[in-house]
Amino acid sequence: MTSSLATPIRYTFGMAKVMISLSDELLEQVDAEARRRSTSRSALLALAVARELERRDPAAVAAALERSRKRFGDAGGFESAELVRADRDR
Repeated sequence: MTSSLATPIRYTFGMAKVMISLSDELLEQVDAEARRRSTSRSALLALAVARELERRDPAAVAAALERSRKRFGDAGGFESAELVRADRDR
């Protein structure tokens, strides 16, 4: 089903509406990017938020790396080409 403007009636069905504050300059940049991508302001902002939430916390990443260094510190080094050759030879 569509309206007379060919906009799906259920475009935002079941979606929460929020009010946010942005500087005029930032809003202009958002709108320009939305036009460039041929998308809506809401779609662009939703994508930006989703991407930001997927980013890892730098402190958590650093802690995970340190745990790995400690765990595998005694594993020693290796040459990946030698491992590949040995696997091929088998």
